[in-house]
Amino acid sequence: MRIVRQFRNPPDAAKGAVVALGNFDGVHRGHQALIAEARRIATAEGRPLAAMVFEPYPREFFQPRAEPFRLTSFRSKAELLAAAGVDYLVVVTFNAEIAGLLAQDFVMDVLVRDLAVAHVVVGEDFRFGKSRGGDATVLAYMGEMEGFGVTVFHAIIDGGEKISSSKVRAALKTGHPEQAANLLGHWWAVQGRVTHGDARGRGLGFPTANLRLKAHLLQPGFGIYAVRVHHAGRSYQAAANFGLRPMFALRAPLLEVHLLDFSGDLYGELLRVEFIASLRGEMQFSDIEALKRQMTADCTEARNILARI
Repeated sequence: MRIVRQFRNPPDAAKGAVVALGNFDGVHRGHQALIAEARRIATAEGRPLAAMVFEPYPREFFQPRAEPFRLTSFRSKAELLAAAGVDYLVVVTFNAEIAGLLAQDFVMDVLVRDLAVAHVVVGEDFRFGKSRGGDATVLAYMGEMEGFGVTVFHAIIDGGEKISSSKVRAALKTGHPEQAANLLGHWWAVQGRVTHGDARGRGLGFPTANLRLKAHLLQPGFGIYAVRVHHAGRSYQAAANFGLRPMFALRAPLLEVHLLDFSGDLYGELLRVEFIASLRGEMQFSDIEALKRQMTADCTEARNILARI
């Protein structure tokens, strides 16, 4: 997959594509189905498949101080979209200029003039243009006028409810990664480089790799999780704590990962951590020995859960 950041002057091979349009946060099962439909159309028409996303998200542009909500970093999203068969990832920088474009101008300037789209696929609740003035009906009308196809993809229903990024966020924030995975169609994961900590885990006999989540990413519920860690082409079972460690009163949440069958130096290394199951919430302990006993039990439970997956 090729990433196109200069959408005003895209490579010729990216023009005339079938374009899946949206932010695709999390690339959940609904997004995957929409992209699969776009891929079907692209294959039938002999055209490349592109996905168009906005960076930053419009919500981040208009509410820069809002609580972090992103399910996926740009890197993770790109990897998921590439795995879904996207040929070109077109990145539109969402700034004052783009925010000020009327819906009709966005279609004419970006979709028609710059990208010469052949077909656009959007979700039924897609909104675009200044003050969110455009919707699927507007897009379909303009497609008819300007000669490109429009497919409005209906939401995927699970358990009687629409699969959405907001439902995935709610599951993660309440400490239910299994529910999030069912909606996503894959395990929710974070990536980060291992930083130096206070070595308390090592002193307790449970050395940890410490990662601080990127400031714009959603924070899962505080607690202990069974996780899977990917590093340098290998996977490891692990137990992780995300939170403030009540006994040690951290000022900012930290992800601490104890790899169950690993010894070595991971400082500075890039890890990908998949959240598999919640073990418990954060707890206060009477003393260090009580904490160590609980950590031993947590690792045993994590190992048992991960062995079944």
